[in-house]
Amino acid sequence: MSKDNKKEKKDTAPHTEEDAKVKEEKAEEPKVEETKEEEVKVEEAEKKPSADDELAALNDKYLRLCAEYDNFRRRSQKEKTELYADVKANAVNAFLPVYDNLERAIAQETADKAYAKGVEMIMAQFMKTLEGLGVSKIDDVGEKFDPNLHNAVMHVDDEEKGENEIVEVFQKGFTLGDKVIRFSMVKVAN
Repeated sequence: MSKDNKKEKKDTAPHTEEDAKVKEEKAEEPKVEETKEEEVKVEEAEKKPSADDELAALNDKYLRLCAEYDNFRRRSQKEKTELYADVKANAVNAFLPVYDNLERAIAQETADKAYAKGVEMIMAQFMKTLEGLGVSKIDDVGEKFDPNLHNAVMHVDDEEKGENEIVEVFQKGFTLGDKVIRFSMVKVAN
């Protein structure tokens, strides 16, 4: 070996204890970095959900979607039913003036019996059609006044009648199920 090679070997060998410690620390540093990398990998593995967790999350998402669709279906069906009832009520309400005119025609006296009979038959057919649609008359005379069904347009003091008793009906009221199509216009006693 030459002198230069010996010098190089001498230079690489630790000269003092401090140099030896520094070299040991440098040798340990990559191990620390490797340990940190391993810890990061372990943390990433812990962060990743397992197959069971993913399955549970997807199942929960599926159940929520099914519930949301079921609510949408019910809400749509309810809106459709309500819309049908409203349209039916509006259509019936458009024909109520015909009922009023037929009622006035029946109330008029006439010498022609066939004419009176014909008007009564038309009124009977009209009422049968309304009943077929679920429309019913509001009972009035002799009943107690109910602001949910009646519209009081006159008031009279009558000792023979009870308090808030309906004594006269000016215009008949109608209901479709629980919904009032037209309020009865009435005269109320006391």
